[in-house]
Amino acid sequence: MSPEQAIADVFGLYEQHGTADYIGEPVSQIEHMSQAAQWAIAEGFDDEVVLAAFFHDIGHLCGHGEENMGGYGVVSHERLGADYLRRAGFSERMAKLVEYHVQAKRYLTFSQPDYYARLSEASRRTLGYQGGVMSAAEAYAFEQDPLCAVSLRMRYWDEQAKEMHVPLLDLEVLKAKARRLLAA
Repeated sequence: MSPEQAIADVFGLYEQHGTADYIGEPVSQIEHMSQAAQWAIAEGFDDEVVLAAFFHDIGHLCGHGEENMGGYGVVSHERLGADYLRRAGFSERMAKLVEYHVQAKRYLTFSQPDYYARLSEASRRTLGYQGGVMSAAEAYAFEQDPLCAVSLRMRYWDEQAKEMHVPLLDLEVLKAKARRLLAA
């Protein structure tokens, strides 16, 4: 797949499904993704991390018709999204960051006893479908991963990216970042 075709396909999902409700939250899919990417940009992260933040829930869009989490989106959306991005030609690092945003939630519910109480209702409901709270062994293994720290930042952005009336990021800015990464 050419970089231009990949960009057309990936961003086409947002054009087609982005205005849909973000499952159980007061914002649309595109508003949620845009805000997550804005947090990554504001904190000075590289293009791969910015795009991973934007694409973190793409599995809900590319996985239409897959098994549902009781009305709260697609089961294994993190894996479906990561695999979709790999097939489109994006890096393994970016795909893993997309995949790890759910692992980060599971980790934080294990390592920070008050984290669960801070989750939105939708995030609490989906936790069971996503493997629940990590075990001590799973948490130890996750801590050893070089992407653990940035995955935890992404989880923070995911939780913050649910504000109403935040202007959308210009998608052309994100498409330009994607072009640079796919051309590399």
